[in-house]
Amino acid sequence: MLPLIISVLSQNGVKLKSGIELNVFTTEPGLQLYTGNFMKGNNSFKGNIKDEYRTAFCLETQHYPDSPNQPLFPSTALYKGEVYQSETIFQFTTQPN
Repeated sequence: MLPLIISVLSQNGVKLKSGIELNVFTTEPGLQLYTGNFMKGNNSFKGNIKDEYRTAFCLETQHYPDSPNQPLFPSTALYKGEVYQSETIFQFTTQPN
């Protein structure tokens, strides 16, 4: 089983109206969070909901951004003949409101 990296949207007694919970399991050491800070309502989601400020986010599993320059971080070097392999599982569940 992959190590649990993060449990989003349900920690510390926070209950969302949607009841959706997300768990991310990955073999990668890091997680990058992109937020919708620059969304301006120019696009539409399902149900014609506009992409307003912070209406969405993205989670990207990866190595730490400065890994090549940090000897104490996990290595990102890939040498001739080696194969890069990574696994990530995004597990969505719902809880009653």
